[in-house]
Amino acid sequence: MNTFYITTAIDYVNGSPHLGHAYEKVLTDVIARIRKMMGDEVYFLTGVDEHGQKVQQTARARGIDPQQFCDEISAEFRALLPKLSVENNDFIRTTEERHKVVVRRILQQLFDKGEIYKAEYQGYYSTRQEQFLQNKDRNPDGSWPELFGEVTEITESNYFFKLRSYQEWLVEFLTKNEDFIFPKFRQKQVLEFLKEPLNDLCISRPKERLEWGISLPFDEDYVTYVWFDALVNYYSAVADKPGVWPAAYHVIGKDILVPPHAVYWPIMLHAAGLALPKGIIAHGWWSINGDKMSKSTGNFVEPVAFVEKYGVDALRYFMLREMSVGQDSDFSDTQFLARYNAELANNLGNLLNRTLNMTNRFAEGVIPIAGEAGEPEKELQAHWGKTQVEVAGLWSDFQFHTALEKTMGFVTATNAYIEKRAPWKLGKSTDAADRALLATSLATMAESLRLAAVLLQPFMPGAVAQIQTVLGYKPTGILAEELGWGGRLAGSKVAASLVLFPRIQAEATPVKS
Repeated sequence: MNTFYITTAIDYVNGSPHLGHAYEKVLTDVIARIRKMMGDEVYFLTGVDEHGQKVQQTARARGIDPQQFCDEISAEFRALLPKLSVENNDFIRTTEERHKVVVRRILQQLFDKGEIYKAEYQGYYSTRQEQFLQNKDRNPDGSWPELFGEVTEITESNYFFKLRSYQEWLVEFLTKNEDFIFPKFRQKQVLEFLKEPLNDLCISRPKERLEWGISLPFDEDYVTYVWFDALVNYYSAVADKPGVWPAAYHVIGKDILVPPHAVYWPIMLHAAGLALPKGIIAHGWWSINGDKMSKSTGNFVEPVAFVEKYGVDALRYFMLREMSVGQDSDFSDTQFLARYNAELANNLGNLLNRTLNMTNRFAEGVIPIAGEAGEPEKELQAHWGKTQVEVAGLWSDFQFHTALEKTMGFVTATNAYIEKRAPWKLGKSTDAADRALLATSLATMAESLRLAAVLLQPFMPGAVAQIQTVLGYKPTGILAEELGWGGRLAGSKVAASLVLFPRIQAEATPVKS
């Protein structure tokens, strides 16, 4: 069995992690957890990109060695992962020897094949983006877009990778593999980009201008350009692990799709004789309360502070419930509070509280054996059958926001079932038929909660583990074995109570720092 290998982008260490970083890690973790539940062997990579001019400049400005600066910021990104309940298998840093060795090996291989050549370059250079620019990159009025920062005109000799010679191959590949990039409209954007002739890619910087990088194996006076260095991390991390490469998916932000991940990376792999990943998932950006996320204006959400106040499962749930993968979305205080209270506290939390309370009140805390199902039970079971099929398809299509909506719809249906059966009334009766119906009702409530928890597990692993514990249930962890409606909870001793998601008062707002 081949490994399901999935990666995030590696984060550039020129600043602390923010909400966008958190979302990408959680999204990838959700996909990885789903595949584990399906029985796949999963390898999940994340990490940091530590080379480049911005790192060198920032470290010098602080009067410290670039490696020390990288160590500090890298530690922040690594520390964020367990706080987000992210279960990655590996964390790569591009300053690690295992990465440098592979980068130099691929560079030498391509140089020996004649795919890399030296030439003089004269043109414009953006230090902020660490890339050479062309006149077509200018605004209509001739100015440079703000994202490039200060642009200077330079002349220097550098090494170039023959990107242009692979343009026709890449167009043919993307045309034949229509699902290579998710969502599909992003793939169309890449093909539009490729209608213009590609330039060969400058892959070096002279050490007299940039020392902080991986030296070219065929010319030690130069270091590798950041993209040719950084992109190789996906392969270098598993180059010595048989059966892992190629990757199933690279999960990245839309801003680094074109050209790095959708043009440079496939061509680099093809030229080096390496298999391409199955696909690329390009997610959107978050705005905050309707405006662009910005630390300078105070309009941002600090993930760790948020988790400390509201819990990691609330953050994970909201991010995946609110954003359609591939689209942009808004992280609004009002919407977070609305979803938290309505869906987590009043719906899921309410079902949990009712199940524990009534099982303790009417069955001495032991989940009874269900009797013959009546019409309300059959309706709920049919709702479950439909829900699990729909959710499986939505998971496959990365439509997690809708999958969570469907899952919560089943929780809502279970709470409606409780209202219909009214166990609190049945519990007052001494009639044998009513007592039998009470047992069936309590068993149905518990089983519905168990099943809903299965579909919520990849999104809220901590909360689901708590639900399973208070139900006295030890799951197998195998999706196919957990989805069937049954009586496996019968005889389980439940906890007295658990307030999983306490309601948040309307005046409270998510944390910023």
